Amino acid sequence: MARRRSIKASARPAITITRDALGAQKLVYLAVANKPYKYPFGYRSPILYIGTTKAGARRIAQSAAARAERFLGRRGVSRVQFHIVSCTPLQRVKTWLKLERALLLAFKHTYGAVPLGNSSGKNSRWRDELDYFSEKRLVAVLRSFEQ
Repeated sequence: MARRRSIKASARPAITITRDALGAQKLVYLAVANKPYKYPFGYRSPILYIGTTKAGARRIAQSAAARAERFLGRRGVSRVQFHIVSCTPLQRVKTWLKLERALLLAFKHTYGAVPLGNSSGKNSRWRDELDYFSEKRLVAVLRSFEQ
């Protein structure tokens, strides 16, 4: 007779979806690790990725699954959480795209480079993003994820 297998259940959830993700379809999300990463200007930030979606929570879950191995493979990173950032809509303006670009630019100007998981935005410059958002508020949102 074969030996019976032991069963182990994790105490913490693997993925948690909140109502924030369900309320809006077009939003920006941040991948935040439990350990900060050092960026070129010498500051540390736990933000590993800034992304956008028109598909709501479904896209965030896909992004989490696709990037999990890369992010969790970093030394000391045992948990990556995905947070939602949104703004009020405007007619005929894709504000979620403007917000993503503004967050990427604010991150780059504050920390010296775009987040580790982002490939786009490395050579970006401010266009009309500051007409829609305050740079001070963008930096405050990014800094709110620091421990």
